Amino acid sequence: MNEPVDRRHFIATTASGAAAVVLTAAAGGTAAAVTPGAAPAAAPRKPRALTRVQPFPLTAVTLLPGAFKDNQSRNTAYLRFVDINRLLHTFRLNVGIASSAQPCGGWESPTTELRGHSTGHLLSGLALTYANTGDTALLDKSRKLVSALAACQAKSPAAGYRTGYLSAFPENFFDRLEAGSGVWAPYYTIHKIMAGLVDQYRLAGNAEALETVLRQAAWVDTRTARLSYDQMQRVLETEYGGMNDVLADLHAITGDSRWLRVAERFTHARVFDPLSRNEDRLAGLHANTQIPKMVGALRLWEEGLDSRYRTIGENFWKIVTDHHTYVIGGNSNGEAFHEPDAIAAQLSGSCCENCNSYNMLKLARLIHFHAPERTDLLDYYERTLFNQMLGEQDPDSAHGFNIYYTGLAPGSFKQQPSFMGPDPNQYSTDYDNFSCDHGSGMETHAKFADTIYTRGDRSLLVNLFIPSELRWQEKGITWRQTTGFPDQQTTTLTVSSGGASLELRVRIPSWASGARAALNGATLPDQPKPGSWLIIDRQWKTGDRVEVTLPMKLRLDPTPDDPDIQAVLYGPVVLAGAYGTVTGMTMSRLKQDSVVQQATSPMRFTATADGQSVTLLPIARVHHQRYNVYWLTGQPPTPPPAFAAWYRFDETSGTTAADATGRGKTARLTGGATWTTGRSGGAVALSGSNGYVTLADDLLAGATAYTVATWVRLDGTPAQWTRIFDIGTGVTANMFLTPIADSGKLRFAITAGGGGAEQRIEAAPLPTGQWTHVAVAYGSGTAVLYVGGREVGRNTRVTVEPVHFGNHIRAAYLGKSQYPDPYLKAAFDDFRVYGRTLSANEVATLAES
Repeated sequence: MNEPVDRRHFIATTASGAAAVVLTAAAGGTAAAVTPGAAPAAAPRKPRALTRVQPFPLTAVTLLPGAFKDNQSRNTAYLRFVDINRLLHTFRLNVGIASSAQPCGGWESPTTELRGHSTGHLLSGLALTYANTGDTALLDKSRKLVSALAACQAKSPAAGYRTGYLSAFPENFFDRLEAGSGVWAPYYTIHKIMAGLVDQYRLAGNAEALETVLRQAAWVDTRTARLSYDQMQRVLETEYGGMNDVLADLHAITGDSRWLRVAERFTHARVFDPLSRNEDRLAGLHANTQIPKMVGALRLWEEGLDSRYRTIGENFWKIVTDHHTYVIGGNSNGEAFHEPDAIAAQLSGSCCENCNSYNMLKLARLIHFHAPERTDLLDYYERTLFNQMLGEQDPDSAHGFNIYYTGLAPGSFKQQPSFMGPDPNQYSTDYDNFSCDHGSGMETHAKFADTIYTRGDRSLLVNLFIPSELRWQEKGITWRQTTGFPDQQTTTLTVSSGGASLELRVRIPSWASGARAALNGATLPDQPKPGSWLIIDRQWKTGDRVEVTLPMKLRLDPTPDDPDIQAVLYGPVVLAGAYGTVTGMTMSRLKQDSVVQQATSPMRFTATADGQSVTLLPIARVHHQRYNVYWLTGQPPTPPPAFAAWYRFDETSGTTAADATGRGKTARLTGGATWTTGRSGGAVALSGSNGYVTLADDLLAGATAYTVATWVRLDGTPAQWTRIFDIGTGVTANMFLTPIADSGKLRFAITAGGGGAEQRIEAAPLPTGQWTHVAVAYGSGTAVLYVGGREVGRNTRVTVEPVHFGNHIRAAYLGKSQYPDPYLKAAFDDFRVYGRTLSANEVATLAES
């Protein structure tokens, strides 16, 4: 562990090295220290320092007409519309209060264990929107909702619960959690409710909300104080949202160190300890379980605890953004982190859960407060906000319905996942499919104004280019930002009233080469560098105007695990191919020099992919049609030879298996794979715990026809989703044979668009304990599955071929899956790969040999 440093020293020494161009320095360029605020008299621990920059209150910033204002307006319409009695229904029933309201659906249904979380999001969304817009109807609705929740809390003892308990499900969910007997995520719901009440107090001035949340926090203290350290660590294995975050907030509000003690109980050692050492152990972890914890870690440091918490939060942010983040700024596939830099290998319709990005933006914002010279934090914020978060909402819905994931597989389509509803063209709905992302959407589109600007003692930082007005009341100055960004490459900052001596800092993004600025129509002489700040320090007066030009260029962004797979960006904007109703898509091959801008406002490009013209639009503006974000580039590989590889497995020692074709495509025994006796000569035995065979790279790269054949002996009943073979590039593109799918049958499948785009053949399960010959032969759109030399199934509508996987195929296995599925317990003999379609007679001959 690094030696702890206090925050005052940290603030003085953490400049990132980004250049700051001071174009006018009438009053000196040195930033003044932030004036510490007085801690509450009751505070037993005074925070060591305040942040270097601070946010403006939401009351100080108004969104002006534009895309962000439009999203906010639709979200506000939903907040006005939603019936609080329907969301209160399960809270009331839980404590014996009668309710005739119609129950909600989705994860708010009366039988769903997560019920109640959306009410917390609603509390926050109402408070945020009231603070930013002054909508008194929302204030009145908020007060009624808080009072109703307080009434439910007051009834908790009579219902048999501990004093202070407030939720929509029984307290015995926590008995199950502590006993390890299985329950969804009860502290997750508690966090959402508590955070919503804190927002109601801070943003809407609701004293009853503070009283209610303090009683709830006391319940959390009582509940967790009984547990030993080891018991609490087991509890923390279940998702708990940002409990440490909201308890740190209560310390900030009350100065009572009790809440810091309770907050520290939510320090999850299995996750936090490696991060304190800057170790990436995230693979396999549920992503949004971790991110709110990291916001909480940084907040604990801000409230005066050890600098280790700062290290953990900042290390996490850098690890995720450097090694687990897709081009749109989001992270996760199937809601989980995967191996570092696995991007091309992890493309699906379930990428980039929107809750993750909501919380990553909160984390980036907190770090920015302590390192305002760093522009990389805000470059990330910009990319995620403009590409993912702005585009998660359906612009055609009056109530601003949201999606759950932003898919990145070829042919992705913005919609709710199948587990949230059957409608293929549906985002969220008013009441029927509440989810965590529906809830976080109520907050996302209510708080766009919170990071456009931040402030030092006499510095104004312009972080984002969004049409807005800022009223800095303490300085007596109002600024107006006018911009058509990103369609326009300029933003204009005008002093619309008042005046003050200020240092204006405008972020110059890392993508903006050749940026320039003009003050009151006169071009400033120096050109700010990308990844720096344009700084103008002067006495500002009404009518002063700064125009900043940020030239955008087209560029290709290669994935770290396969540089031939690339995304197209224009400035910070990710461009997606708009494919309308096309189905069965594979990753298109882009002609790299073909991208041409056709229109500027709104932005539109065209390109050539797979020899056809395709329209490219900002991904945030692609709705109700299929799209493509990542592209194959370069020339397709040469197809494999007629006989591509042959492994007899007759070796008796070592860890390599020779290629009997003489082409040198050596395979490797990995993990617990061993040599054994085969049908004829030797074989490879897999233990079912960690053994598999790694096949040579590129066995079927470029193939438009193929046959894969082997003898296999299943040693016992195989676990579901084990693999006989799995050949591909990751979960995005692969072909596999599993002895038992979720249907209980033998299945061959091939996909170039993730699991949701599989093209399949199924047949009866294989026998166990005996050698069986299996083969798959494909050509001209038809795949045939053989068992024992006889056809057992075919698919005549196969459109995916290994040539669609990419320029290389470097993830090919026997006994191992591209996914974290179980290993196969089996033996293999005589494994063959052909670059042609074997006939039925040829397959029968192999099975008879």
